[in-house]
Amino acid sequence: MDISGSDYEHSRAEIEQYAERYTSELSPVLQKLYRQTYLRVTAPQMISGPLQGKFLEMISKIIRPQQVLDIGTYTGFSALCFAGGLAENGVVHTIDSNPELEDMIREYIMEAGMLDHVHLHLGNAVDIIPKLKGPFDLVFIDADKPNYIKYYEMSLEKTRRGGYILADNVLWYGQVLKQTDLDEDARGIVEFNDHVNNDPRTEHVFLPFRDGLMMMRKK
Repeated sequence: MDISGSDYEHSRAEIEQYAERYTSELSPVLQKLYRQTYLRVTAPQMISGPLQGKFLEMISKIIRPQQVLDIGTYTGFSALCFAGGLAENGVVHTIDSNPELEDMIREYIMEAGMLDHVHLHLGNAVDIIPKLKGPFDLVFIDADKPNYIKYYEMSLEKTRRGGYILADNVLWYGQVLKQTDLDEDARGIVEFNDHVNNDPRTEHVFLPFRDGLMMMRKK
């Protein structure tokens, strides 16, 4: 039986809630970190969330990366998701510029038992990335939007052939669909999406769930 468009109109929030209901739960530590981010941190909506978090964890389990680069730690949620799928002796290098979150990040790295596998780097990613050895099997970009192209170029150079780069917020709350009056963040995302779309060095897929996720594979 066909379903008319009007019968299928649901809000993104309702669809995401339905998807979460049919998605495996995160570990108790990640669930706790998610709740505490909303209780303790300004702008908690920046966290990846249960659905995307499980997706990141699953991608890591599929790839079994030896080295992951996580640009934009925030409270450490994405870094710990990636840590759940590391190869033996694998490492996540996670970078953030906000020292005020350091205690919370380290608290949950320790609680997750990942002190040997998640290395926090505080400072400007542009300065830190060149100092990291690589090569990286998996990279996640979720930091300041105007610098997405810069982070992409810097990390692509250190990503192994066949390695993957993920970029979050590539829909930027739907603003990418606007033709004019874009703010600085939206312009950064639009320029990034165009840059990737015209880059012959990678193949890519745009995943329109949550706030959009771009997945790229280095050829």
